[in-house]
Amino acid sequence: MRRAVGFTLIELLVAMAVLAILAAIAIPSYTKYVQRGDLVEATQALSQYRVQMEQYYQDNGNYGAGGCGAPLPAGLVNFTVACALNGGSQAYTATATGNAAGPVNGFQYTINQLNQQQTLSIPASWGALPANAGTSWIVK
Repeated sequence: MRRAVGFTLIELLVAMAVLAILAAIAIPSYTKYVQRGDLVEATQALSQYRVQMEQYYQDNGNYGAGGCGAPLPAGLVNFTVACALNGGSQAYTATATGNAAGPVNGFQYTINQLNQQQTLSIPASWGALPANAGTSWIVK
């Protein structure tokens, strides 16, 4: 008489339960990891835009006439950048806003002529804005 070789139904169910638990932990962590990678687009775009605005100021003595002098960053996938002049063309604030349909919806960052970086909003899934959001970009 031969003995049957293989896995029982209980063993298969236990293995599937273990895999489901691991997936429940790993998938949200990976999603947040990928999302943090997408935030770099905004911080780099704002930093580069600030450099362009400072170059414009050096050449013209102001940050623009009727609008910000440097062209807004183009080709961004996840963010839209806007600029507003303040103080009679002697100050500006550039804002990067996450696209509503994208993975970075809810994120909003700013920078100004003094290189003051600020996080205006983060998604509710990231919790409340930390205390240092007024002086830095929250990316983690």
